[in-house]
Amino acid sequence: MIELHSWPTPNGLKISIFLEEANVDHNVFPVNIGKGDQFEPAFLKISPNNRIPAIVDTDPAGGGEPITVFESGAILQYLAEKTGRFLPTDIRQRSKVLEWLFWQVGGLGPMAGQNGHFNVYAPEKVPYAIDRYVNETKRLYGVLDKQLADNEFVAGEYSIADMAIYPWIVPHEAHKQVLADHPNLNRWFERVAARPAVVSVYEGKEATYGPRPVAMTDEERQILFGQRK
Repeated sequence: MIELHSWPTPNGLKISIFLEEANVDHNVFPVNIGKGDQFEPAFLKISPNNRIPAIVDTDPAGGGEPITVFESGAILQYLAEKTGRFLPTDIRQRSKVLEWLFWQVGGLGPMAGQNGHFNVYAPEKVPYAIDRYVNETKRLYGVLDKQLADNEFVAGEYSIADMAIYPWIVPHEAHKQVLADHPNLNRWFERVAARPAVVSVYEGKEATYGPRPVAMTDEERQILFGQRK
């Protein structure tokens, strides 16, 4: 059994997509990051960086004590290796998938995340920061569009790379990106969005985590963005 400790952010949803795609038996434990659940001692035991998502594998390969994994890229790789799904065994294909997985966790995620922060959540508009992250997000969209020109999915066959990237493209409008400017990316986006597992995850968000607030309160903003230690 996999215990998923998460919240419906792009990084959280990528794990839910894998679990649905691979039909893995799992339970979801919501971690309300707006209320500060990520700082609870029980959660910090499995995610010392106080970030979602994190998993507990109560039945790891070979038996023994449960295994905990934090960081979304590491979780996807762990689950793919555990199930033998969505990560090729061929060394060349495997390396391609891992390249694009880490491209997302090291590039697209942080840049799009800062884009969203300064465009949506920051209490004041900082034009330099907005331009910086909007332009870098657009550059990364261009990189992805070029990769998809000759590939149906990011690294050839559908894989954990696609699962990692897709949730970060979903908020493209908030990130001031136009998918029509990237036809190959747009084609891929529509194809992934139509997958039954992806539809199930996005349609089930509210049932799993409850309704999302319309606007962020000052208290939630302080919890999410006011950390110093």
